[in-house]
Amino acid sequence: MTSRFIKTAIVSGILMAFAPGIAVGEPVAKKGTTPYVTHFIFRPLVSIDVPGFKATALEATGTTQNMNGEKMLDKMAARCVAVNIDTGPKKYIDGACVLADSDGDHIFSTFDTRDVDKSMGDKGACGTHIITGGTGKYAGITGKEPFACEGMPALAGPGGITSLDIPHVTSWEIK
Repeated sequence: MTSRFIKTAIVSGILMAFAPGIAVGEPVAKKGTTPYVTHFIFRPLVSIDVPGFKATALEATGTTQNMNGEKMLDKMAARCVAVNIDTGPKKYIDGACVLADSDGDHIFSTFDTRDVDKSMGDKGACGTHIITGGTGKYAGITGKEPFACEGMPALAGPGGITSLDIPHVTSWEIK
């Protein structure tokens, strides 16, 4: 019984010594510009396909990579739901995304491929995310993310699953 008590006391002491750093984590800057890439897999969920019109609901999942090696927007899990509209001359994708970090904090955004911000230059800009909010350390975040669409090799097998790398240049602020 005494041996068990001593082991419990030692483990508790170790946790108390290191847990504050784990719980608090690295602080997030209040404002910045961050280049990052999301490595997405797009999966069609359902479609309406009639002559001259196609609408497809998509789910996109992936992970983020900060291109400067910084913590902001790095190694986050991304999940988006979108609708892809193709009427022949008009093609666009609109949707909403949630990014989740390892602490369980979230960043929310919407996106529109008709709102193309040319600030990305020759990187093939194809749309803009609008950051609408967040939770935890990202509570109060807003911002704008022009993005490009870089095609990846086709995935094997049926189902219409595709992959894209989506580079972003994000200007954000937490108020």
